[in-house]
Amino acid sequence: MFNIFLISLSQLNPHVNDFQRRYVSEVRRCSEMERKLRWVAGELPEPPPPPKPERCSLSPREINILEERIDFIESEIQEITRNARNLKSDYLALIELRTLIEKMQTFFQDHSAQRKISASVQIYNNDAVLGHLGFIAGVVTTARIPAFEKMLWRISHGNIFFKQAQIDEPLKDPITGHALQKTVFVVFFHGEQIKLRVKKVCHGFKATLYPCPATYKDQLDMLAGVGTRIKDLEMVLEQTENHRRLVLTNIARDISTWMVAVRKEKAIYHTLNMFSMDIVKKCLIAECWVPRRDLTAVQKALENGVKASGSPIPSILHYVPTNETPPTFNRTNKFTRGFQNLIDSYGIASYREVNPALYTIITFPFLFAVMFGDVGHGIIMTAFAAILVIYEKKFLKTKTDNEIWNIFFGGRYIILLMGIFSIYTGLIYNDMFSKSLNIFGSSWRNVYEDGVLRNHTMLELDPKTAYTQTPYPFGLDPAWQFASNNIIFLNSFKMKLSIIFGVIHMAFGVTMSVVNFNFFRKPEMIFLQYIPQILFLLLLFWYLCLLMFMKWIMYSAVAEDPALGTSCAPSVLIIFINMMLMKSSEDKPPCRAMMYAGQNEVQRTFLAIAFLCIPVMLFGKPVYKAFLAKKRKQYQQGVETGEDVAEKEGHDGGIAEELITQCIHTIEYVLGAVSHTASYLRLWALSLAHAQLSAVLWQRVLIMGMGPPGVTSIKLYIIFAVWAFFTLAILVLMEGLSAFLHTLRLHWVEFMSKFYDGQGYAFTPFCFTDILENEEDDHKPATETNGGPPE
Repeated sequence: MFNIFLISLSQLNPHVNDFQRRYVSEVRRCSEMERKLRWVAGELPEPPPPPKPERCSLSPREINILEERIDFIESEIQEITRNARNLKSDYLALIELRTLIEKMQTFFQDHSAQRKISASVQIYNNDAVLGHLGFIAGVVTTARIPAFEKMLWRISHGNIFFKQAQIDEPLKDPITGHALQKTVFVVFFHGEQIKLRVKKVCHGFKATLYPCPATYKDQLDMLAGVGTRIKDLEMVLEQTENHRRLVLTNIARDISTWMVAVRKEKAIYHTLNMFSMDIVKKCLIAECWVPRRDLTAVQKALENGVKASGSPIPSILHYVPTNETPPTFNRTNKFTRGFQNLIDSYGIASYREVNPALYTIITFPFLFAVMFGDVGHGIIMTAFAAILVIYEKKFLKTKTDNEIWNIFFGGRYIILLMGIFSIYTGLIYNDMFSKSLNIFGSSWRNVYEDGVLRNHTMLELDPKTAYTQTPYPFGLDPAWQFASNNIIFLNSFKMKLSIIFGVIHMAFGVTMSVVNFNFFRKPEMIFLQYIPQILFLLLLFWYLCLLMFMKWIMYSAVAEDPALGTSCAPSVLIIFINMMLMKSSEDKPPCRAMMYAGQNEVQRTFLAIAFLCIPVMLFGKPVYKAFLAKKRKQYQQGVETGEDVAEKEGHDGGIAEELITQCIHTIEYVLGAVSHTASYLRLWALSLAHAQLSAVLWQRVLIMGMGPPGVTSIKLYIIFAVWAFFTLAILVLMEGLSAFLHTLRLHWVEFMSKFYDGQGYAFTPFCFTDILENEEDDHKPATETNGGPPE
């Protein structure tokens, strides 16, 4: 069986329980081998090397051999681990006993009570008290000592003597390997009843009790014996650990290769469970979706599989007509994949629906750059993306679970284009870290005296006296950097640009619906939906954009006609509002209320046509469908199938349901035309905010931090480091993320909602690479899809 990237398999056994399918035992067998390999991999001291390149699948005999080997390896490692834990438990007990004997020698020689306790402690035989005092010694966790001592005091009513000493070095748990802080203790008591109570308390607090002699000589003899046993155990433990490390090292060379082989085998059997079995012909039948241009490649792959397996029966690829909706397959490469993912996050395109990703490659970075436009910040973003692109092969080999890094790397080409476009718009704005570039000189002349220039950092630019009437070759004139009225100028300029870009973007989106109508053979929708929608948008909002262009062209500070001077330039927004309210403005000599002759009549005509488009959008589609249903019923009257069809259409809700649906869409479009146009003002708002934040950071951090002349190099270094940090953290990362999200919203809501449904489902090919990348999903492999019959 071969790794085919061109087919999306369909489930032919949807009504069969997963545990009753033909190859369920093989899937369980592979899952069990995978579980054992994961456990063995968890025992390795270091990550295993990458898998060796091998063929796609193993023969049944090779699988049996591999299964036996995995079982043997698991049993061997379990046995070694179990023995090592037992030895470590014994070693821990000996260490605790040695420490306890050493501390007990101190306990028994305690002179604080003006007597030796050892003189009152008699020898025990079979735990029976023969003398005056008895004692119990052991080890308990340090954290339990306060409660342990308090409980002993209560159950004995104070008739005990408790001694403790903490073990200096933490001990190692033989099972978990964690460090344990423990304390040795001795409890002196009198009487058999108290002895039983003390033992119960020790058992409840999980204390380990050890038999210790009472006399100093016996303690020395036991201590020597324990030391000898500890040395022997250390030697055995070292040999056991070396053997275990050697076994794991030998396994580590092949475990990744075995894991890949098992996962591939499991995916193959899981896929075979999706096939149907022809008992008569003794063959497997599969249905899948295949791109038309790849049919030849699939047929060739099947032929190669037959040759490789040595089967005398050829594989047959047969085309089956179907009315089911195929999955959506968009061919992408490493450059277009990121943009396609942005569109797929909104919704998978319906089959053969127009794909917005193609246009998003240009419109997305451009609208982002309108908000983010800065040459310096664009260079930083471009440099970062260029590093990811240049060394992408190296980064692809390095697998990481860092989601933030994976997102940045996956969108490296998007970031690259956003950076390049930001450099372009930054040159248009003539903005580089809030400073202008004086490349072509200036089209403004100085009209101020030297004294005024020395005492003022910002001066107003008067186009009537200071402008040379020669346009600046490219972008904004650098003289605006020192103008006190630059914010007023940039506000007006960027706000109008935002509206113009927004209307063009939305009009393009509405026009893209024509492509869908032509392909899906709905030419009537061009007249019933597209034309009224585009007329409504253009006659109102594109007319608003035309008024902006006319205002820029007609009115000038040096115009000979006073009515065309800057003081008489009308507010485009006020004109548009009066147009919507059907109000007329009065002339205020020398200014004129209207920008051109007959403007009032033209605006009322546009408004009337735009409002007439609303009932067409509202009633056109429902009435047309009702007319078609009535006509179809007349032609099919008396025919049984025709009657069934008419009855079915009548039960679907008829014209009432269609009218309600169309009413919702019409209201959404009409109100959306207003709200979406206003939504594009975010281009102006974020651009202004980005420029002002950059200016504040330059003036309040870099310039003010330098202070008076004579700044030391160390101070300048620190100030620049702070400015660079905030530039990267706030202006590039935070502002870049904000502009990215706003751009994404403009495409998903304002642009794609005009023509894109996104109600399809993705073409999911059988691919070993995807299966291995999604190795953590054990219960739902990547081979399972919800497709339909072959295309």
